[in-house]
Amino acid sequence: MGEGTESARAEVLAARAEVQAARGQLDEELVRLEAAARAAVDVKAKVRRSPGKAAGAVAAAGFVLAGGPKRVLRGARNAVFGKPAALPTSMLPKDIDKALRALGEDGDKVRGAIERDFARYLEEKAPEIRSRDLPGSLAKLLTTFGRPIALRYGTKVAGDLLGSDNAQFADWLAKARRRPSARKPKQPL
Repeated sequence: MGEGTESARAEVLAARAEVQAARGQLDEELVRLEAAARAAVDVKAKVRRSPGKAAGAVAAAGFVLAGGPKRVLRGARNAVFGKPAALPTSMLPKDIDKALRALGEDGDKVRGAIERDFARYLEEKAPEIRSRDLPGSLAKLLTTFGRPIALRYGTKVAGDLLGSDNAQFADWLAKARRRPSARKPKQPL
């Protein structure tokens, strides 16, 4: 009976040693994860390391948030095709009055008839209008090809901005390992 107890005790001690080793590895991984997270969000260090990139990222974000791409595309379209004519402020009152009186006296029915006719007209003419819309077609073409490029470049910029270099990671790892909570020995199971 003594030999079976000793082998069971040896197995328990071996399992305990494995658990303690795994706990130590987990602690080390947590310290490395903390260091990586701190290095990734250390904006001050990123700005000090490359102020040009930081200023460019802030300027790009401001440009996008202020609606800059839409303004640039509108300006380019106006430069190529000319500024579109302004919409008329109103139609001729005589013509409008004559057309409205021909529809009847009930204002709600007249308005409903005008809205339905106009909606039907737009539905019928939409394909023709779209087919003649060269600036719109060019904008769709630019969007089709420009969007993947912008996404790829934006992802790269975000990675550069949020990523960390090895030196910065090593600094944060050393700081995390120096903390008392990272050095405290764990209690046995």
